[in-house]
Amino acid sequence: MRTNERRAASADIALLLEGTFPYVRGGVSSWVDQMIRAFPDLTFAVVFIGSRREDYGDMVYPMYDNIVHFEAHYLYEFEAPAPVRGAEGDAQAFANMEKMHDMLRRRDDLQGIGKLIHDVIPMLAEDGEISEANFLHSRRSWDMITDRYKKYCLDPSFTDYFWTIRIMHKPLWQLARICDQLIPAKVYHTVSTGYAGFLGALLRFRHQRPLLVSEHGIYTKERKIDLLQSQWIRDNRGLFERDISQVGYFQNLWVRFFEAMGRVCYEAADEITALFEGNRLRQIADGAPEHKTRNTPNGIPVDVFAPLRDRRPAGIPPVVALIGRVVPIKDIKTFIRAIFIASRQMPGLQGWVVGPEEEDPAYAQECRDIAASLGMEDSLRFMGFQKVSDILPQIGLMALSSISEALPLVVLEAYAAGVPVVTTDVGSCRQLVEGLGDEDRALGPAGKVVQIANPEQLAQALLDVLEPATWHAAQRAAIARVERYYTITQMQDAYRSLYETLLARPAPGVAAGDH
Repeated sequence: MRTNERRAASADIALLLEGTFPYVRGGVSSWVDQMIRAFPDLTFAVVFIGSRREDYGDMVYPMYDNIVHFEAHYLYEFEAPAPVRGAEGDAQAFANMEKMHDMLRRRDDLQGIGKLIHDVIPMLAEDGEISEANFLHSRRSWDMITDRYKKYCLDPSFTDYFWTIRIMHKPLWQLARICDQLIPAKVYHTVSTGYAGFLGALLRFRHQRPLLVSEHGIYTKERKIDLLQSQWIRDNRGLFERDISQVGYFQNLWVRFFEAMGRVCYEAADEITALFEGNRLRQIADGAPEHKTRNTPNGIPVDVFAPLRDRRPAGIPPVVALIGRVVPIKDIKTFIRAIFIASRQMPGLQGWVVGPEEEDPAYAQECRDIAASLGMEDSLRFMGFQKVSDILPQIGLMALSSISEALPLVVLEAYAAGVPVVTTDVGSCRQLVEGLGDEDRALGPAGKVVQIANPEQLAQALLDVLEPATWHAAQRAAIARVERYYTITQMQDAYRSLYETLLARPAPGVAAGDH
C-alpha cells in the first residue's frame, strides 16, 4: 500500500476506484472529480486499486478537503506468503470454495451466493481455512485444481492451467485484506465491476452497508476486448487446430473470471446505474438483477464551457481533434488514416491527437510511426495532455474513433463549446449525435455517426460535416441538446437522491444480500 498519509476514522462514502482517479486522466476520472466536488457536505474515503506502482505517475487530480481518507493498493506488488509445509487444508472450506465456483460457472442462478460469500470472507484471512498460503500450498487446494482441470480444461497443458489459476486468484486475498482493514463507511460506491467491484461486494457482505455500482463502460466488455488483443496469454492449440472465430482456452478462462466477478458485484449491489439504456440492458444480460438497475446519464457544467463559443474565430477552423487517451480502445490509428484520406481532398486540413500517451507508450509509438510513414508531418499533431478549454475554441470538429465508449463527457464538453462531433457507433454516441426520443431528435443531428475501424467512412463524414451549412446546423443542435438534456445539475440531483436514500438505509441482515 502507498498513500499520501490522509487518514480518518470513518467516512460517509467510500469510493472504490480501479485504475482511474487520482493517478490517471480520462472520462471516468473526470466524473469522479466532478462527483467529489459536487458534494462538499459529504466526506469521502478514496481507495485506489492499480496494477503496480511503477505503472502510474504522480497524482493528476487534487485531494479535496472532503477527501478525508486515501489509500492506494497495487495488486501485482505482493510478497508471497511463507509456504505451509504439509498443510492438508480444511475440507469444508474448500468445498464451499468449489460450490461458489460452480454457482458462478452456471451463470444463471446466483440464489444464495451472498450468504456463501459472506461465509467465505472470514476464511480468506491469514489464519483462515482458505488463507492465501493454504490456497497456494495445501493438499486440498491441489486436489481442487487438478480435479477441475480434469473436468473442464480444454487445453493440454496442466502447467499453464495451474499457474493461470494461481495468478488469477492471487489478488483476491489482497482485496480481502483491504476489506478487513478499511475504515467504516456508510455507503460503498464503485465505478466499475472487476477488482474494485469485487472489493465492493466483499465490503457489502462483510459490513452490511449499501453498495452502489456506477458503470461508465461495461467492465467485462472492455476486459474482453483487452484479452482478445493480449499477447501474454498462452494459446497451445496447434496451427491447424486454431479457428480465428474462437478464442483460446486461457483467454476464455480470463473472460469468465471477470464475468464471474461482475456477477458477484451485481448480486451484492443495492443500486446499479448505467449511463444509457443500451448499457443497462447489457448489465442485465451480464447478470444484474433488473430491479436494481437505472439509467443516470452524465452531465457537465454547461456554464463553464459556454463562454468558449465567444472565443471561436469567425470561420470554421479546418482542424479535427481527437481528445482522449492514446490507447488501443480509442483506435487512434483509424483517426490518423482518416485524416490522411480527408486531407488529400481538403488541403490544409489538420488532425490533432490531444491526450496523454503514458498509459501505453508502445501503442503511442506505433501511432507516431504510422503518421510518419504516411508523411503526415504537416497534417497531424500529437499534442499530449492539454486543457480541453484551450483546445475546443481552436477546432472545427471533434472526432472519436473508439471501438468502445459509454457516454463520453468530452462529447458533451464539445457540444457546450459549440463544436460538432463525428463519432463511431459505440455506446451512447448515436443518441448523443442524433437524439433520443422524438423531441430530442427534432433538434437535428449534432454531427455524424460512422462504423468502427472504417477510416474511409470517417474521412468522408469529417468532410461532410465541415461543409458550412451542415456545420452550422450541427452546432445549433449540439448546443441545444447539451443544454436541455445533459447538465451537471441533472446528474448531481440524481446522485444526491441516491446517496441520501442509501445513507439513510439501516444495515440489512445477511439475507438481504441474497435478493
